[in-house]
Amino acid sequence: MPGFATLAMINLDAADPAALAAFYSQVLGWEVLHSAEEYAMIGDGSTSIGFGRLPGYSAPGWPQETAPKRFHLDFYVDDLDKAEEQALALGASKPAEQPNPERWRVLLDPGGHPFDICLRS
Repeated sequence: MPGFATLAMINLDAADPAALAAFYSQVLGWEVLHSAEEYAMIGDGSTSIGFGRLPGYSAPGWPQETAPKRFHLDFYVDDLDKAEEQALALGASKPAEQPNPERWRVLLDPGGHPFDICLRS
């Protein structure tokens, strides 16, 4: 069944939009299209991710969520150890609890959003 809409972009709430745009632009190799105090955006020419400032924003954390988790991003990688090392060097952190570390790793971006790096099948 065909849909009636197309995805325009994904927007994430953040305390520091510019910092998250810089982080994810390096993770994905995408260009920072806009970066300001209230809003930042990255893109690759066909897909965009926006980051909007939300006053009082509190990241959910993981695995003990301090606020309800609303989403998380998954990224395919060819080498889990190398991708983890690169993400940590960019400012990500790694929670101690890892449900399936041979297939994927849960990391937290500098704003505290959980994201997964997943071994490409």
